[in-house]
Order: sequence, then structure tokens, then C-alpha cells
Amino acid sequence: MNQGSAVIFFANFLSDLAVDLEEGEVLAEWAQQAPRKAWLLRPGDVLVSPVPLGRKFLEYVTGLTGVPSESVTVIAVPPVGAVPLAQAVRQAGLTDRLRGLAGQPGAVLLPTALDESAIGFARDLGLTVHPYPTVDEAAAALKMTMLLNTKAGFREVAERLGMRLPAGQVCRRPEVDGVVREFLGQYERVVIKPDRSAGGHGMRFVARGDIEVGAALELDAIGGPAGMWVVEEYVDGAMSVSIQLETATSGTRVLFSGEMHTTQGSFTGYVSPLPTSCAHVAGELEQWGLQLGRHLADHGYAGPFGVDALVSTDGVAYADESNIRRTATTTPHMMVTRLTAGSAVTRPAWSVSKGHTRRPFSFEQALARLREHRLAFDPARGEGVVLYVDAPSDGRSWRYAVISANADGVGEWDARLSQALEFEST
Repeated sequence: MNQGSAVIFFANFLSDLAVDLEEGEVLAEWAQQAPRKAWLLRPGDVLVSPVPLGRKFLEYVTGLTGVPSESVTVIAVPPVGAVPLAQAVRQAGLTDRLRGLAGQPGAVLLPTALDESAIGFARDLGLTVHPYPTVDEAAAALKMTMLLNTKAGFREVAERLGMRLPAGQVCRRPEVDGVVREFLGQYERVVIKPDRSAGGHGMRFVARGDIEVGAALELDAIGGPAGMWVVEEYVDGAMSVSIQLETATSGTRVLFSGEMHTTQGSFTGYVSPLPTSCAHVAGELEQWGLQLGRHLADHGYAGPFGVDALVSTDGVAYADESNIRRTATTTPHMMVTRLTAGSAVTRPAWSVSKGHTRRPFSFEQALARLREHRLAFDPARGEGVVLYVDAPSDGRSWRYAVISANADGVGEWDARLSQALEFEST
């Protein structure tokens, strides 16, 4: 990625790109995953994180990546509420320190979210924004980036590109109740989505009979009293799948695809490649992704993006939304690629999940359990379990990745891990 030049990984999870900043609580929760960016670090790189990284976790990461821990810099920014990370850096008095680190020849800023605040911060530091040649080119892509991270914006572009979509309607918040009741006259269930949201935050699933006559439909206070919402038919028995790609002026390429695990629309895990039950939609997913990639490139966007879709019980795929940013699977995929590069595993299967242990563990204790049960990732074999995010604050809600030589092995590793760490049944 950096080809010898230092990269400043700017983990700006607190961003208005996917969710309004007023949703500070959920953004702060997502920011707890910022330590996973450590898997991207190479000598000379800098990680600017909204949360601190434990020393043991960083030693674990650098031990597996082979990067001397003293050759990288981690700057933990003290929390100051629901403000962009750039503002938090300024309020903490860390700008000059970052400016000094940014003075290395060829250094670039790589934000998690390409938003206006990150672009302004890059200008302040005199940096370009990876992978754009100039800050102005990054700024020019912002309009399309903001549009396609909304549900309404995606529906508009997807329809134009010929993607198959669930029946739906975009409306203002005061109109949602009437549109939902109208849709329930045609469909057994509907899905109600805030226009700017991610990870299923704020979604509602409503079936016939759920709303009493004369009763008002309750929605989360997302987007304000006149915000945009999308009402869609519920795709029966749907599996959630996604394809992740990367686009540039030279073209768009597929990175990976897989099945998302969700609960009430909220992302809880991912497995790649696509399981056989939905592998037949891979070609259509790729077609949609490449079409969207060309559209993005035509409007100046460069970098990773994804298309999510739903697969019905009769095997038909429906495009669901786009994520024009680095997602919860982008960094784990890069980590898997990096960790298996020196092994005999050429096309690894992998998953990311979350498990709740019956009792709390420290990072050292959880890692010791993996090693004791011979589950810890082995670089020589290219297989095993990776604690890809630092220890959770409660010591119980562990995020982990499983890497295997084949798809069947992912489930086997997962089952053994569940026993070793004594996960609660779900």
C-alpha cells in the first residue's frame, strides 16, 4: 500500500459519512474496533486511534506481522464527545505532533471514512489522502461518497444501473407511517430504514398486525423530525451477502465476497467465500459491483467499496445498499491476506465473529487459552484463530477471526474456540 512511504492511518470512526454525528453513542461503540487497524501497520506508519491500544495487544499484532513494535507509532486521542476525530486531535493538542510525523517524504493520510473533516485535516497537515494524487481530487469525490452511503442515494443509482431491488419508497419521516400501512396492504412484512445509517442501526421490521389502528408508528430519532427514510418490502427468508471491491481510474477489481450474519438487520459477523447455499449469486453480485465501480470512478472516487444484497428463499438476489468506505470486513480481509502470505494456504477461507465468554478474561488470558488448546493462528500453517481487536472493556465480548485452508474448516475452528473460551450459547 505505502511502497516505502509512511501512512498515517486515521481511524475516524466518529464520522458523518455513514451515520449522523448526533448518533454519538453508536459511533463511540463502533470506535472500540479501531485497534484492528494495527494489522495494517508497517515500519514508519502511524495509527491515530479514538481509543487506546493495550501494550499486549500491540505486541501480539507486531509479533504476527513481523513489524518491530518500536518502528510504528500509535497515538490514542482522548475522547471529547461526538465530534470528528480531527477536532478531537486539535482539542487534545496533538496536531503539532502529527504534523511532525507527517513531515516524512511521501507520507499520506488514510482515513477510515472519507469525509469533509478528514480532507480538511489532510490540508492542515500538508498531506494527500490515499489513494488520491491530490487533496482536491479527494474532495471532488466527496459528493458521490456521501450520496451512496445513504439508502435513498443507493436506490436512485442502483435503479439507474439496472440492479434488482426490493419494492420500496423514499419518504420524509412524517410520511413513513402512511407509507408503511400502504405497503402492509401488499406485503406481509416491511423494513423501515433511516436514510443515513450503518450496521442496521435504527432499522425496524414490521408485520401485518404489529401496528394497532390509530396507534402511531414509533421510530428512532435518527435524522431529525423531517429526515429521509426508506420503506421496503421484506425479502422472505433472506440471506445477507456482500461483495467488496476496489476502484481506480485504471478499473475496478473484486477483492472478496461472503455471507453476512445479522440479527434484526444488525451486522454480527461475516464468512468468506460465499457458502454453497448462495454461491449461485456470485456472478450477479460481481456484475453489480463492477457497474457501481465504473460509476464511482466516473465521479472521481477511488478506493474500497461494497455492495450488500439479500437472497430470497427462492434464490433471487436483491441489491440492498452500498458502503463507499472501509467496512467491518475490509481490514480483516487485508489482515488475512497478510498473515497467510508466507504459508501454503493460497485461497484462505475466513470469518469474523463475536462471542461472549461466561467469565471475563484479560487479553493475555484469552490468548493463553488459544495457545493451550492449539487454536492460536500459526503463520507456518496459515490457519488458526486471531484476536483481531483488543480486549473488550467487559472482558467477555470478544471479536475474533478464524482463518482456514478451506470453508469447512472455518466452522470446525469456530466450534473448538467456543469450547475453549467457554462462549455462552446464543
